[in-house]
Amino acid sequence: MSKNITIIDRQYKDWIADLSKRYRQSQVKAAVKVNKEMLRFYWSLGRDIVALKAEARWGDKFMKNLSADLKDMMPEATCFSETNILYMKNFYLLFPCTDKFTPQLVEQLDKAEKLITPQLVDELADSLVKSLGVDIFAIPWGHYRYLIDKYKNEPQKALFFVRKTIQEGWSRDMLLNFISTNLYEREGKALNNFTSTLPEPMSDLANEITKDPYNFAFAGITGKYNEKQLKKALLKNITEFLLELGTGFSYVGNEYRLPIGTKEKFVDLLFFHIPLNCYVVIEVKTGEFDFPDTGQLTGYVVACNHILKQPHHNPTIGILVCKSKDNLLAQYSLEGCNQPIGISEYELEKLYPTKVEGMIPTIEEIESKLTDRLVADSENSKEENNI
Repeated sequence: MSKNITIIDRQYKDWIADLSKRYRQSQVKAAVKVNKEMLRFYWSLGRDIVALKAEARWGDKFMKNLSADLKDMMPEATCFSETNILYMKNFYLLFPCTDKFTPQLVEQLDKAEKLITPQLVDELADSLVKSLGVDIFAIPWGHYRYLIDKYKNEPQKALFFVRKTIQEGWSRDMLLNFISTNLYEREGKALNNFTSTLPEPMSDLANEITKDPYNFAFAGITGKYNEKQLKKALLKNITEFLLELGTGFSYVGNEYRLPIGTKEKFVDLLFFHIPLNCYVVIEVKTGEFDFPDTGQLTGYVVACNHILKQPHHNPTIGILVCKSKDNLLAQYSLEGCNQPIGISEYELEKLYPTKVEGMIPTIEEIESKLTDRLVADSENSKEENNI
């Protein structure tokens, strides 16, 4: 706050501070509301294009002509480029009208002309949000352009990243980062025994906080290393480590001391997961998983329950992250364990995504296309000579 307050009064200063805070909050709310309204409009425009079969009806240059006409009608608008209109169409195709709408709304659609009223747009959008279980109009349009590029024909994956963006407040760069590390394929994929060791609501949540494999590329390790060096690198990059673990993890300590009788044991990494309301013990192994690893982690989980867990806390969870594992061996180990344990692998190299259309082609793809072109030119030349 500025120090140059004109009225020297404590209550006045507090009021000014409160007004400033409320104004900023109202700006954020207004921006969110504007974004939602614009996305609803984009979705409805895409719906019109599809419902009218506009491209087949008005020719190959329809998108170009529509862009020019909308810019002419609304010169102040900056969203009607040909490319952006195509994104609007694909936005609708990603989340089209579904058969889960109410009978009354379906009847309205049947009676309506191809173009729908603003009121019907709102009803359609509200019904769509309800049927999907997530407000698809609550993230920025820039995020959607990336999601459409990557998951145009995979609505479930796109919806996963929409939900994660809303839950965790991802920026566009963070969204791109998690897309590039194949988060959809990794999240909730750790082998675990949560279903048999935790009550149902907690077991589902516990499963969701796991990944397999974990992406430790941020550690920057490229040569030989041991467990101590890996854990040191993870803690040196604790912000990235917490980001990879996911929202809700609060760091408690490393090599955390647990006095047990006449012995002392030390937990590799100890966290507290706020939504789950429980401690999470993470053990990192740089080798291949084996039976004794589960026994060690089980001991730490039991010890944390006795030493750290408070009556209002949920049971402690253990996650073992190893360089590699035999899934059958890990499953057998989990079946013989009565504590909630998850077993995952980790990767130190960047997890590259599958190729997205429009990205730089590989050398092999370039060579293949050149070969095809040379063969085609040769055949055309032969045909011309025959003529």
